[in-house]
Amino acid sequence: MVQLTEVEDEHFQHAQVGPDEDEEDFTDTDSEISTDSHYDPTAETLAERLAALKDIIPPTTRSWVHAKYEATTSTIKSVVTFAGRSAWALSVSAILVGVPWALAYGEDQQFAAMEAEQRMRELGGEIMTAPGQEGGNKDPMLGDVAAAVGGGAGGVQQVKAAL
Repeated sequence: MVQLTEVEDEHFQHAQVGPDEDEEDFTDTDSEISTDSHYDPTAETLAERLAALKDIIPPTTRSWVHAKYEATTSTIKSVVTFAGRSAWALSVSAILVGVPWALAYGEDQQFAAMEAEQRMRELGGEIMTAPGQEGGNKDPMLGDVAAAVGGGAGGVQQVKAAL
């Protein structure tokens, strides 16, 4: 029968060059799972939990999702920038064109109102100074008012409208 004997190499008998390692620091996976650790799940933040989930999603899927996210944010940024610049251009154009137009329109309305007022004065003066003919104004009050102002003896004085 053959007998086996263990022969140790001289290389393994000498101490290894470098720092000494403690055997206490080394643990295998089974012993780490089976022992209670000092892990406190209440101290873990949501960001740490999401970062730990990163390994569940494959890198190709993560890069695809990131590319879609970048494209979407770039598109949204471009649309918002364009909308802001368009709104700026429209508002400045409206101010540069609208304000002078509104001032001219208001001035035109004021001029039209002054003309209407002048026509009303002319018509009012003609009614007041109409001679006492058939169908004319024969109001005795007007005669009394004209006599009191100095318009003559009971008659109506011809008065022109003042402008």
